[in-house]
Amino acid sequence: MSGATVSKRVLKTTVAAAAAGVVVFAPLAPHAEGANISSGPVEIRVGANSGFTKIEFAGVVGSRARVRQDGRAVIVRIGTTAAPDVSRLRVDPPKGVEKVETRSVQGATELVLTLAEGAGVRSGAADGAVWLNLYAPGAAPADAKPSVVPSGGAVPVTAEVKDETTRLTFAWAAPVGAAVFRRGDAVWVVFDAPARMNMPAGAKAGDAAGARWAAGPDFTAIRIPAAEGQTVSARADGASWIVTLGGTAASVTGVDIGRDDSVQTALTARMAGATKTVWLTDPMVGDRFAAVTALAPGKGMAKGRRTVDLALLPTAHGLAVETPTDDLTVKAEGDIVTLSRPRGLRLSPPTVGLEAAAQEVHAPRAAIRPALIIADWADLGGDSFNERHRTLQVAAELESGRAAENPRAPVESRLAYARFLVGQGLGYEAVGVLNALVKQTPAMQGVAEVRGLRGAARASIGRLAEAEADFSSGALAGDPSTRVWQGYIAAQRSDWTTARQAFAAGAGVVDNFTPEWRARFGTAHALAAVETGDLDAARELLAYVFSQPSVSAADQLAARLVQARLFELEQKPAQALALYKAVARAPLDGISTPARLGVVRLEMAKGTLKPDQAAAQLEALKWRWRGDGTELAVIRSLGELYLSQGRYREALTTLKAAGRKIVVLPGGDKLQTDLDNAFRALFLDGAADGLQPVQALALFFDFRELTPVGADGDEMVRRLARRLIDVDLLDQAAELLKYQADNRLDGVAKAQVSTNLAAVYLMNRQPEQALQALWSSRTTLLPTAMNTERRALEARALMELGRYDHALELLGKDASPASRDVRAEIFWKQQQWGAAAALYEQQLGNRHRDALIPLTADEENRLIRAGVGYSLARDATALNRLSNNYSGFAEKARSPGGIRIALAGLDGADGSGRPQDFAALSAGADTYAGWIAATKAEFRQKTGGDRPATPARNQPPAAARPAAA
Repeated sequence: MSGATVSKRVLKTTVAAAAAGVVVFAPLAPHAEGANISSGPVEIRVGANSGFTKIEFAGVVGSRARVRQDGRAVIVRIGTTAAPDVSRLRVDPPKGVEKVETRSVQGATELVLTLAEGAGVRSGAADGAVWLNLYAPGAAPADAKPSVVPSGGAVPVTAEVKDETTRLTFAWAAPVGAAVFRRGDAVWVVFDAPARMNMPAGAKAGDAAGARWAAGPDFTAIRIPAAEGQTVSARADGASWIVTLGGTAASVTGVDIGRDDSVQTALTARMAGATKTVWLTDPMVGDRFAAVTALAPGKGMAKGRRTVDLALLPTAHGLAVETPTDDLTVKAEGDIVTLSRPRGLRLSPPTVGLEAAAQEVHAPRAAIRPALIIADWADLGGDSFNERHRTLQVAAELESGRAAENPRAPVESRLAYARFLVGQGLGYEAVGVLNALVKQTPAMQGVAEVRGLRGAARASIGRLAEAEADFSSGALAGDPSTRVWQGYIAAQRSDWTTARQAFAAGAGVVDNFTPEWRARFGTAHALAAVETGDLDAARELLAYVFSQPSVSAADQLAARLVQARLFELEQKPAQALALYKAVARAPLDGISTPARLGVVRLEMAKGTLKPDQAAAQLEALKWRWRGDGTELAVIRSLGELYLSQGRYREALTTLKAAGRKIVVLPGGDKLQTDLDNAFRALFLDGAADGLQPVQALALFFDFRELTPVGADGDEMVRRLARRLIDVDLLDQAAELLKYQADNRLDGVAKAQVSTNLAAVYLMNRQPEQALQALWSSRTTLLPTAMNTERRALEARALMELGRYDHALELLGKDASPASRDVRAEIFWKQQQWGAAAALYEQQLGNRHRDALIPLTADEENRLIRAGVGYSLARDATALNRLSNNYSGFAEKARSPGGIRIALAGLDGADGSGRPQDFAALSAGADTYAGWIAATKAEFRQKTGGDRPATPARNQPPAAARPAAA
């Protein structure tokens, strides 16, 4: 049976609901599922009424579930690795729950219910089940609680003395949590709320006459001297607590003690209704102890329990803890009280008390350290491998069969079998045996040898994350053999600094490992020393590796690879290259691939390998070995090589295609840095200027997500848009600028890009889009120059739409050159010839004084329009002035005949000027084309377009990066 059964029968338990402050007026109706009653270890029951939905966890395992809340997530931890069947809860979640899911954690399963915003939850335990009350948003009961102190300001305490008993009644106004226990020669009563105690005086108090009380910020404690052997009991009557001294004490239960080895070794006390931990100092002894209060009904510990770090006292109600330490933590969370220390509690191994296992004389024995691998484990004892393996396997199977019926059956045969498998290098098989052992006997999860053996087996087969989880167990804290493995794992992940620190911490036990593992650890430590620049240490470590007996060929080659890297750093390229080539011939890809990378790197530096040939070899290596620092080095080297050759698309594709495992490796962030730097070099530093504009645009769009946020990204887009504008790819330029303005910018930056976008739209004869770009980016406090530019562009767009009066009104008294240009265009279109001609002449300024310099095309167009305008306006005086100033420019002009006709006027030199000639002449003088050319030039100047393009090829080749061995 793989999961818990969800039962839909009507829930009858209302005690827990009342404890949570819920008054149930109506019976709970079944949730939308069919009834299914189960007697399995985990039983989940669901029911609902108009007020809330209740979920109960019952059964042998389910009733021990733990509940905690993390933000909107309510997490129920169930002590079984078999996930409960919550498919119907997922399909039809209760009101107030957005999502239901399960997840596996170490030795358990967690059911996670994500609450909707504003939803509420209450939890507790009653009638042998753990319950949750789930409330829809707005339906949760108010958190406000009535005052627990009676109206008089003090809690009245009455004493009833009868025979040899004294019964004290503490009459609180509302339920409070309490802890009642005997400690030494006194009885302690602790409440979880502060109040004054109105104690009875004199003989009326009976045995409590010597009682003393004190109120703290959130508790009240009463110490009552008690004779030796005097019993104490406690019970609740509504909101009152009744403590009885003497007589026959009632038996107490309800506090279950267990151990938790999931992170640090700790003790847990399951106590329904636990409210808080109160630390107290005994005024008679002076030591410090803790009391954990709990709500009614009564629950306590009939017998105490003692460990090295703490003692749990017998209690009539609640929990009491003594400790000789000063760092014990006692935390009450829901129904669970956790007792722990920063480095874990010192508890006996969970296997203490297990029946001694009968084992054969030569079975592999435990090592002196939990994570050691010793040579004796691989000893066959004179048998063949198959015989030895079969003997140990049969013993382990028989022992496992007994454990199925008796959880406290011996474990030694299974551990001996696991040691043999680890010693023989059969890591996968060893992991399977140890996992089965932990599954049958969960307490073994906290045994140091089990965690050490399994961690070593996992590390040996490359399951580094799982091995790291084992080695992080509190059971292995401070163990030097564990530190050696942690150094090895860090080296495999290219985390060199951590590796060196861990190896140094475990250096004293390395010689206790088998020779092959001494060699592997030495090689990993030497590589870490090389990568951190400690070459002397690397030489000593390699000498240590080469001195080990019976080291396999693969381990020797791994050490030689590190030695080649050492030669390379010692500026001995010939020796390094020879060693790299020798190792590269090995039929082991994990070793030969980094060696081949070293060959490529050195031959390129030597000049014997061309970049194209190196790229082809690196491309093959990229697919030959994957998932570690070697692949990372190959990808970075190949990316740099492609960039140096001007093969930008291949470079970006290579750097971007790295797998997720590579990016999270130590140093993987450098890959993203390489990618970002390459993209910046292309589109910010001008490396892409050597590409055709269309190619540059395609490259940018394919890797657009690499565009940096901020000013650099905006500058990239503007520069690429400028290149597109230069070759009249106006639609593509507009698309690029529009995406930037709509998705990446706001404020002044958006206004600037939108201004450029409007100019592009106007170049492309799209005035409506230009207006939309300007209007959608309006903002306050723009620079004056930008406001002037935007005003002129908006007026030009209105002019193109024929809205001349609106455009002139917008320009107002703006006398900037751009505004004069637009105003002259409008007057010309309105056939206000004199006003237009005056503006065109004004735009020429004192240009007539530089007669030796020919007019530009734009100046010729303005001169022709000024002459034609004065002629059509019949302003002979102005036309004569213009003719006297500019007639000398006609000879060197691009259109000498046009200038002569314009300056001669309608009457002309020979009296033959005709209006139709002037119409054709003015149409030829296209000032709009001049505006486009000027706008392009201005945009080019702003984006650095006047600089020479960066060559795309013929750069010196980049050296390949070193790889981890």
